[in-house]
Amino acid sequence: MSHAAYVFDAYGTLFDVHAAVRRHAGDVGPNYQIFSEIWRAKQLEYSWTRALMGAYADFWQLTEQALDYTFKRIGGVDPALRQKLLDAYWKLDCYPEVPAVLKALKQRGAHIAILSNGSPAMLASAVKNAALDTVIDDIFSVDALKTYKTAPAVYDLVTTNYRLYPNAVSFQSSNRWDIAGATKFGFRTVWINRSDMPDEYFDLGPALILPSLESL
Repeated sequence: MSHAAYVFDAYGTLFDVHAAVRRHAGDVGPNYQIFSEIWRAKQLEYSWTRALMGAYADFWQLTEQALDYTFKRIGGVDPALRQKLLDAYWKLDCYPEVPAVLKALKQRGAHIAILSNGSPAMLASAVKNAALDTVIDDIFSVDALKTYKTAPAVYDLVTTNYRLYPNAVSFQSSNRWDIAGATKFGFRTVWINRSDMPDEYFDLGPALILPSLESL
């Protein structure tokens, strides 16, 4: 099925959020995977709680705060690694199939965009580092609204800017909660279930579930 726009979440969908810690796994130590998982979980938790409170802080601030929490939670990790991990987050690896998939979709004549919680500077850096700037037409950041997904206004950034009905947009995310929010808004949704997680939000199911973007 062809759509007028293919819109992608950034972190976990196009870019590997665990790449920053993996790059320094030897220095972080044997708990590096748990360290990375906690960093990511707290980053997301802070976005949800701040959105509910109406106390916006941009995603980079939340990323720093989540990392500081993780150092305290895990313990035994050299705090001198803090800046190295933060620097690595600006240059996350994209998943291997991403460039070819985006190029193929763009050749269909569709809009290719990112819709992300990330700050504009974070997203621009990630896109440039992955050499995706020639295939991505637009980057929509929640920073324009000073709130976070899954607020309906976030998804409306795409439809308003492209002047499309929601069902003309195919939205891809690895985050099941994000898929639920986009489905409720009216997007055609594709859950990229990279970690083979169990389904949830059964009343807000995706149109399609894929293990990667490769089959999109």
